[in-house]
Amino acid sequence: MKQIYLDNAATTKIDEKVVKAMLPYLKDDYGNASSQHLLGRKAKEAIENSRKIIAKSINSETEEIIFTSGGTESNNLALKGLFFWHKENKTGKNHIITTKIEHDSILNVCKWLEKEGVEVTYLNVDKEGLIDLNELRNAIKENTFLVSAIHGNNEIGTLQDINEIGKICKENNVAFHIDACQSYTKTKLDVVKQNISLMTINSHKIHGPKGVGALYRKKEVSLIPLFHGGGHEKGMRSGTENVASIVGFGEAVKITDIKNSKNIGKIRDYAIKKMLEINKTKLNGPSGKNIGKRLCNNINISFSNIEGEAIAKLVEEKRIMISTGSACASNTLKKSHVLRAIGLNDLEINSSVRISLSKFTTKKEIDYFVKELKIAVEKLRKMSPYA
Repeated sequence: MKQIYLDNAATTKIDEKVVKAMLPYLKDDYGNASSQHLLGRKAKEAIENSRKIIAKSINSETEEIIFTSGGTESNNLALKGLFFWHKENKTGKNHIITTKIEHDSILNVCKWLEKEGVEVTYLNVDKEGLIDLNELRNAIKENTFLVSAIHGNNEIGTLQDINEIGKICKENNVAFHIDACQSYTKTKLDVVKQNISLMTINSHKIHGPKGVGALYRKKEVSLIPLFHGGGHEKGMRSGTENVASIVGFGEAVKITDIKNSKNIGKIRDYAIKKMLEINKTKLNGPSGKNIGKRLCNNINISFSNIEGEAIAKLVEEKRIMISTGSACASNTLKKSHVLRAIGLNDLEINSSVRISLSKFTTKKEIDYFVKELKIAVEKLRKMSPYA
């Protein structure tokens, strides 16, 4: 059996069509987009074409797309940029509302901003990872300037109700930011209809290159830039643009078909059914009638008192790649704050694995994976004194 890659929430295989689109800007059309000569103009045109593709995909205006190095930078720019604008303009607004299951590039920014005088409210989530909209309403105060919520959670796949959150933010005249790195192109996003002020997206989660992303910024929203220099990206992100990667990002969006999400969702449901046939297993995140509130490619399962890391190692010996949680935290010993927030105890957290699919995942691959997973689980349970 060839290598089976089931860690697409960490990163995805770059599509061959994307590689083909990028190559000219790595080999022949290598100009700096700020240069006025032919090669520079070609590079500039390529960037603007990608900007149009991405803007159209979320129903934004072209100039509202700011290219960045990825999701982490976009999240930093959104939160820090908006706070320091309020601070510089002495608006008196210094309160952010977020959730307890955000990506570390939001939570760690919030912790840093607290040292700068920002008040942060961290909303609770239920056992499926969903916030209580009434808790959100009650948390908004006179000094609240931003609500920031991850749209599709990277660990348990929970999709927050951004339609309702957007309405609440609009009613209270509060900016609304979403981290859509996992959900972009998998679900319908419309920044106008959903009242989104700022949105983080990236390329490498959608079969594009690593090291490139974007921040949608509604034109009425003002930010202080993180980088100061030559004034690239309309003064919002100085630095010579990564032309080839931006072209690849645009191409990855261009070739996306929403039908892929439905097909991936069917394979996800098949995989969940097969995995839950293993004794003492539990699906973490939305399930049953709420399965539609889950990312189409996400599965997170606990295996009752056997190490998730050990499961991952055993299936890796069979050339199957899965994860025990967020790739951004996998090199630390810190237990998942997401699984803790939905009520799992330490043993359940340690026994959890994440399986994330892509448009390239096949039912045949899932069958092979589940077969090897059952063998791994049986082996580890025989060895475990707790199982």
